[in-house]
Order: sequence, then structure tokens, then C-alpha cells
Amino acid sequence: MANTVVGVYDSYAQAQQAMNALLACGFSRDEVQLSSASDRTTAGQGKITTDEQSSGSGIGNFFRNLFGMDDDPTDRDVYSEAVRRGSCVLTVNADSAEGADKAVDVMNQFNPVDIDDRSSYWKNQGWSGYDESAPMFTDSDIENERNSYQATRSSKSSDMTSQSTSGQETRIPVVEEQLKVGKRAVQRGGVRVYSRVTEKPVQESVELRQEHVKVERHPVDQPATEADIAAFKEGSVELRETGEEAVVSKSARVVEEVVVGKEVTQQTENINDTVRRTDVEVEQLGATSGASTTARSTDYAGTTGMSDDSDFRTHWQNAYGQSGGRYEDYDSAYRYGSTMAGSERYKNYRWEDAEPEMRREWESNHPESTWDKVKDAVRYGAERVTGRRQ
Repeated sequence: MANTVVGVYDSYAQAQQAMNALLACGFSRDEVQLSSASDRTTAGQGKITTDEQSSGSGIGNFFRNLFGMDDDPTDRDVYSEAVRRGSCVLTVNADSAEGADKAVDVMNQFNPVDIDDRSSYWKNQGWSGYDESAPMFTDSDIENERNSYQATRSSKSSDMTSQSTSGQETRIPVVEEQLKVGKRAVQRGGVRVYSRVTEKPVQESVELRQEHVKVERHPVDQPATEADIAAFKEGSVELRETGEEAVVSKSARVVEEVVVGKEVTQQTENINDTVRRTDVEVEQLGATSGASTTARSTDYAGTTGMSDDSDFRTHWQNAYGQSGGRYEDYDSAYRYGSTMAGSERYKNYRWEDAEPEMRREWESNHPESTWDKVKDAVRYGAERVTGRRQ
């Protein structure tokens, strides 16, 4: 159980999507189990018998196997009851604490049920624990209960919104933005290489030899010799002409290579941005109409009588306008000085005495803004309230 994560979903589709996401993140099918009352099955155990369907005992056995017989039965009773009431329970048996944290991140993306809040609602309705003999909820039962639960939550939310200071709590959320920088692949251009065949005329010279037979007749008048008499018979002499002609052939040779490739370089890019945060300051007020503690946001936008900031803007233009900044960077400093000067803590103050404490509070609540930068704005805001402008 040390690395087991359990999530409850009112919709089977949500539970299925969460399970698919877990499998896509690297969890094996043996590590992920989905229990649903819609088909009366539990992952890895097969079909529940007819007797188990009517009483829900198969679901109870599943969670007893999951949580163990010797563990506190509270958890297994709650999850068994959730399935009996029509919800789906998705469990992940991670092999490490890091794997369990990863499973929690994935499962939270699909709107799991706040099982603690849901079980508290059941207890307010009289539920005291899981009963294996209790029948499974019908579709009508499931719809009626969830409508009643949502109505209760809406009523609770309305009550919290309308709370006053008469002994009840007022919750002020502290909201802080976080900067997350990722990266994505983009097309930066490239090169396309074409291969084409071109032709060009070439000229070569070759010497060709030709033979020709030449026949000449010369008149002769001389006595015949014995050789001539021996040749005095029929015969023939044959001479053939030969010649040379040009023979053309082509051969292909590799004369150049074009190599196309990619090289990878790394560069570090600094991302400069701003994130916002809601800072809350608590001030003790005097007992004019009963002592109370009031929480205020340190943006000081609600300072009484300060809705018109034209006087502040005029001072900013004269004191800071040439520095190239924005009035919005100093607005909270003006209002901070006005608020502090109007409080009981700094009543009849001297600037030299009050400045160290104001500086400490300002730098604590505004680490992004140095006191030396806004000191004149704070002092002007304070002197506007007290009428001590120099």
C-alpha cells in the first residue's frame, strides 16, 4: 500500500480516460486496475457471481485484497461504498514513490471525486459503514444522490460566500503565478537538392586510314623469259582494299559528390517574464466599534478617499517620469504610504521614525521592488494623508 494510488470517478468515461493516460505514461496493465459497478467486474478478478452482484460482496473482497485484512477498514469501506453507489475506482500499484507521484499527476487531470468530502456527506445522511449485504444503487438512486450532493455543495459554497465578521471565518486565497518554460520544434527552413541530367556537345578528332587498289597497264615489247612462259596459264590475283571508320562509345564516371546532412547545435535562451502573486497583510484595528482583525490585500487599491490618483500621477511624472518607467510600477507604493499614514500604528508619526518599519514591511511583501526605488512615492502617499507634504 505504500505506493498505491486510488482515485474515484463518477463517470466511467473519465475513469477509462485516466486509465488510458496511465498506460500511455508507461504503467503496465498489471499495475492499473479499474473497479466499476456498471458491469459488476473488478480488474484482474473476472466476473462477480450472481450472489455477489446482489450484495456487493465481490467489491468488498476486492478492496480487502487491495488494502489488506489487517489495515484500518475505513479506507476499504469508503471505496467499496463508492462503487456500490455507482462510482468507479481506479487504482495504481506503483513500484516507487516517484511513480506514485506521477500517477497522482495523471489521475488529477480527469476530475476525480473528493472522496473525503463525499464520505462526509454520506455520514451526514446516516451512513455508518459499508454493508456487504446492501444492494447496489440503481441508475435512479445514483442520479438522486448526486443531485442531492451537488445541491448540498452549492448551499455550502453560498454560505461561505455570505459569511460576515460575526465570529465566522473569511477565507482570502493567496494566488501565485508560476512560470513554466518548455520548448517545441519549429521549422527553420532547409535545403532541397535536385538531380538533373544535362547534355553538352563534345568534339574529338581521329585519323582514319583508307586503302585503295590501283590498276595500271604499261605496254612492253621484249622476249618472254622462262618465268613468263611458266606463268603462261589461267589464274587470278586478288587484292582487297581496307579502311578505318570511327567507333564511338561512352562510359560513365563519378567526378563529384554532393553530401547533404544536418548538424545539431545547442544554445541557451534566457526567458524574462513576470509572475503575479496576491500578498495578504493583517492589520490590527482600534476598538472603535468592537476589536476586530481585518485582512487586506497589499495592492492597497481600496484605500479610503484615494480612488482619484491624479495627484499621485502628477508627482510620479515630476519625480520618476524621466526614468522611463511606468506609473503602474509605483501605484501600490503611493497607496501603501497612504494606508500606513492613516492607520493607528503610524498616527502622529515622524517619517524618520516610521521609515525603518515601513521599509521592512515593504521589502517583505514586495521582494521584486527595492525600497530605494519607491521610497519617495511611499513618503508622498503618506504626506498626502497627513497634510505634511514638503
